[in-house]
Amino acid sequence: MERKNYEFWFITGSQHLYGEETLKQVEENSKIMVGSLSKSELFPGKLIFKQLVTTPSEIKQVMIEANVDENCAGVITWCHTFSPSKMWISGLNILNKPWCHFHTQFNRTIPVNEIDMDFMNLNQSAHGDREHGFIATRMKKARKVVVGHWENESVVEKIGGFMRSAIGADVSKNLNVVRFGDNMRQVAVTEGDKVEAEIKLGWSINTHPVGDLVEMMATITDEEIDGLVAEYESRYTVKTDRIDQIRHQAHQQLAMEKILEKENAGAFTNTFEDLHGLEQLSGLASQDMMAKGYGYSGEGDWKTSALTHIMKQMAVGLDKGTSFMEDYTYDLTEGNELILGAHMLEICPTIASSKAEIQVHPLGIGAKSDPARLVFKSKTGPAIVASLVDMGGRMRLIVNDIECVEPYDMPKLPVAATMWKPMPNLEISAHAWILAGAAHHSVLSFDLTAEHMRDWARMMDIEFVHINAETTIDELEKELFMADVAWKLKG
Repeated sequence: MERKNYEFWFITGSQHLYGEETLKQVEENSKIMVGSLSKSELFPGKLIFKQLVTTPSEIKQVMIEANVDENCAGVITWCHTFSPSKMWISGLNILNKPWCHFHTQFNRTIPVNEIDMDFMNLNQSAHGDREHGFIATRMKKARKVVVGHWENESVVEKIGGFMRSAIGADVSKNLNVVRFGDNMRQVAVTEGDKVEAEIKLGWSINTHPVGDLVEMMATITDEEIDGLVAEYESRYTVKTDRIDQIRHQAHQQLAMEKILEKENAGAFTNTFEDLHGLEQLSGLASQDMMAKGYGYSGEGDWKTSALTHIMKQMAVGLDKGTSFMEDYTYDLTEGNELILGAHMLEICPTIASSKAEIQVHPLGIGAKSDPARLVFKSKTGPAIVASLVDMGGRMRLIVNDIECVEPYDMPKLPVAATMWKPMPNLEISAHAWILAGAAHHSVLSFDLTAEHMRDWARMMDIEFVHINAETTIDELEKELFMADVAWKLKG
């Protein structure tokens, strides 16, 4: 899917007391830093030096410009010298784009034999940025703080991570979700407050009857179907002679894509309980659309569908893969407990370890014909699973660090499968997941980390829970209790 040409504005703070010569050097140093940082392949957007600001009016004006610039996904501020924090109040008050406070300094080391008062006046980040930090805390402004020298790879990586989270925030605020039919009946976790989601997260979630999809399918030509089937054959290995089943998936996909394009939507859902007029549940179709960047979740779960799209957009430029996921069953072998993740049909091939195969098999649910689907084993290595749930009055994002391992050979289970060890182990992870109210649906990503998702949650002003190698149930229960109190007080 197409994405904006995102920009991130680097804004340097100072004041006029230092004199014009010092300010020229401050600006020159800032441009050198931005020029070096811009070369990083870790950045998903363009970093530009926007301005040296020295007065309240300059700060307010650049924040106004950032707010209205569609390509500006966030601002990065740095106080090279001392920038009195009262100057920033008006500008920060109106800033509605994600903000990274970059606490660094131009020089790496102290030049002990040359340091003098001129050097001290020029290089005052150590207290200029702390003044800057106070006013943000005093104003209760959410921001990402990155500390360290600007040439350090770990620092560059953190700035790139902020950029990815900020892109996720922009995608979220402009996201339309198409629901083909309603939620699966009697399922709790796929429900939620769509009005609150639009107020808080920017998502517009609307139902389109399956009849709309059937009507759109009637407009699709055989030539269009032939073209998409040819694309399937170039991307995947065809392991069936039931071409009509593949063609039906292509037929559905073309119709769904046209509806999503018409609605300017980046995500969609469906459910096997609402297939009136369709021959199959979309398997291959949904999988191929996810590979193109669309968000998807089954059973009408619009929250996970939207999160899938957002996380895919955050991960653009990375190549390990992000997919809708579902916890299926456990291997409780003592000492090697694992989770098998899969779904009836719809797991994204971007996480496949090798070229996915198109196969056709009975589904056993939904009372329709045998759907074509992509079958594969997932990649291995560190990853996360993320679940977004409606707690009634607020959203909660739960992220679990995991280690994906080689899935077992399961010749009688023709699905796209992944298998992982959750951190710190299955017993504590599952216990924590359940206590936090996380869903059986999630988004699995090999490309993103818990830090990316924590930053995104901060930008969206929603609760974040992290289950990791250090998690204990006692501490998590305290964290959840305090979060309930804090978010109720927050209103």
